[in-house]
This record gives sequence, C-alpha cells and structure tokens, in this order.
Amino acid sequence: MKVYLNGTFVDESKATVSVFDHGLLYGDGVFEGIRSYDGLIFKLEEHIDRLFESAHTIMLKIPLSRAELIDVVKQSLRVNKLRGAYIRLVVTRGEGDLGLDPRKCAQPTVFVIADKIQLYPQQLYERGLELITVATQRNVPEALNPQIKSLNYLNNILAKIEAINAGYEEAIMLSHSGYVTECTGENIFLVRKKQLLTPPPYIGVLRGITRQTVMDLAAQQRLHVREDLLTRHDLFNADEVFLTGTAAEIVPVVKIDGRVIGSGTPGPATKKLQQAFRQVTKTEGVRY
Repeated sequence: MKVYLNGTFVDESKATVSVFDHGLLYGDGVFEGIRSYDGLIFKLEEHIDRLFESAHTIMLKIPLSRAELIDVVKQSLRVNKLRGAYIRLVVTRGEGDLGLDPRKCAQPTVFVIADKIQLYPQQLYERGLELITVATQRNVPEALNPQIKSLNYLNNILAKIEAINAGYEEAIMLSHSGYVTECTGENIFLVRKKQLLTPPPYIGVLRGITRQTVMDLAAQQRLHVREDLLTRHDLFNADEVFLTGTAAEIVPVVKIDGRVIGSGTPGPATKKLQQAFRQVTKTEGVRY
C-alpha cells in the first residue's frame, strides 16, 4: 500500500510522523472518512468542505487547497488500484514541542490512507445488530462542538470499550440530560408510523454525511423526516431502528438493552433505504 504523506506517496512501512507531532501528543488535528464505490468517490466535495470547516474552527490552516486535496484523494485510489475503498484523510497541527502551544508547530502534517474496510460482518446487515446503552456520556457540545471531526476520539473509544466488555459490537451514548445522541461511530435513526426520527445536532450529534443522504432518501420515500429529542423509551418502542455512517453505511438494529425492536428483524423501511443507498452510490460521486 502507498500512503500520501506531506506531498509524496510512500510505502506504508515508511509512512511515519514525528513523536512530537501534536496530532499524536494531543489529538490536535482533524480528519474525514470517505468512501469510493466502483470508481466513484461518494460525496467527496461535502467531505472536503467539512474538513476545511473543522480545521477553520480549530484555527488549523490546511496547506493544500480544496482542489489539491481532491486530487490527492483521487491519486491515492489510483496509485493503490482501488475502485471500492475507504479513504482516511488526516490533517494534524504538525511537529512541535512538548507544550500545548500550537504556535510551536511550524507546518501541519497531511496524510491520506486508502484501503479496504469491513466495519461489521455481512450477516449483521442481514439479520440486524444488537446494541447496549453505556454509562459513558457524550461530550457536551459546549465543551467540544460535535461538528469538529477531531483526532481526539477518546470519548467514543471509552464507550466502545464498555460495549466490547459487555459483549456487544456497538453502543448508544446518552447526553448529560439522558437523551439519545449517537453511537460510538454512527448516527442513529428510528422509524415509527411513517416517521423517520433522529437526534438534533445541538444535543451532541455529528451532522453525518451519510445521515443527511439517508434523510434525503427517506423524504423521497414519503417518510416524514424530523430531528427531535429522543429517549431510550422512544427507541425501545420504535417500529425500526438503524445506524448510519460512512464506513458502516446503513445497519439495522433489532435489539436494544434486551428489548426487541419491532418484529426483531430488519424492517421494510430500513431495507428500502439500504437499497436506495446502494443505488445512489452507483450513480453519484466524483470519478477518478
């Protein structure tokens, strides 16, 4: 595998950053996860725009233009001869000293990894996922805005550890007020009586790009789409629940905290959205 690192493509064994890089020392940096499908990069411009927004908010100047970054992503796929892949685009504050001061970091680090990904086994997309609610709460938005896709994912990782220790693949994280926010790596939706509901961003939720795509597709299927505060009670009594994310795509959920959701199998709305999503990834995107 070849990895783009600060202007050149290098073998993965040589794709190294300094131990003084503030992305490593402090999680000071931003990233995007992007998917390509059969020669098309899905929602590439939206991902690049979000990366620049995250970087702007933390006052990190990306040393490449939007057009240059788009070209790097395309090159990463071509160099590695990949048509269907997951692309991780990362910008760190760069090499500095052992202090926090970002002014000590003279040059940001930029790297792009393009590889295959299989977040969940295929059978979970067919029979559904079981979730657990964990004690680790989602960071409050006032402390760290959820729209910043930063390199510090410790909040999510701690929740993921709780899920794994309990024997589950994924976990629901609640807000400090007890409302449903999202899972450790995906947004969450419920379907009830022709309504598609998902938590609002202000509660501590990333405006996921797959999330928005699914909301658009659901509206086309005459579901009434709404952002609203949700409790576990709402999830337990939903007709259907599913997760969305760039790597995960659309994953059905059939049980939460021991409660069976709906019929206990992936529901019709979820299946229709999965089919519609697969179709849109074949027709929309940037060719490389």
